[in-house]
Amino acid sequence: MILTKQHRCLHSASCVCTKGHLTEEVIFLVFNHLNWNPKLIVALSCTCKWFDDLAKRVLWKEFCKTRAPKMMLDLHSNGSHIVDGNWSALGKLLIYCSGNNKNGLFNNIHIPGHFVYRTRFSRTSGKSFLLPHCRTDVLYVSDPCEHLDQGEEGDVGFFRGIFKSFATSKVRKMLISRSAPMHPTEVCPYCKAKLWNMLAAKMIPSSASCRLGAYEDCIEYYVCLNGHVLGICTLLPLSDTDEASEE
Repeated sequence: MILTKQHRCLHSASCVCTKGHLTEEVIFLVFNHLNWNPKLIVALSCTCKWFDDLAKRVLWKEFCKTRAPKMMLDLHSNGSHIVDGNWSALGKLLIYCSGNNKNGLFNNIHIPGHFVYRTRFSRTSGKSFLLPHCRTDVLYVSDPCEHLDQGEEGDVGFFRGIFKSFATSKVRKMLISRSAPMHPTEVCPYCKAKLWNMLAAKMIPSSASCRLGAYEDCIEYYVCLNGHVLGICTLLPLSDTDEASEE
């Protein structure tokens, strides 16, 4: 809910502060002490345009570097970088499951977006989501965020991810060469860019279902112009062995 509130507040051009601001250096030290608390960054960004600008330039960058240091180092190696320095979008990707609105990207499933305390992103898992001749691309994909007992859909999992250097990736070149369709109305929940439909482009390999623990014909995902990935799958039921091991 708090991230949805952020989306509304960030469009405000006014600032409600009336007594001046602390220096950027002081705010940096305070949030460093708070371990770059994302909920507090969001809350203050909603009330102060000046703080929101600082958060986009500095605080979200430090949050990302602290939350996923190896991933951030890899994403920025070999001269690559986050598109337009959009650290707030990447920060949201790390901690927010976008869910799905009714009549949104994924059929008529309605599951509200929500904050996720911690999610594992894996470069190795990302290769399972790429066709064989695209596997030199680097893609980080999260474990599925499980939403159980969703009526006829059964157990549903949402996953998300990000490409390294998407602008020069083989996946992007293939999407363009195949004239892959984009969603006519929905946009990326993390950066508001248009979305390519990977299912319609026939670019989802069978290895993705194995990695997710999902039915092979019940996976779909989108990639936005900035390389953010969001998808859904119908999860296979746990076996008796799996249930016993969890107990």
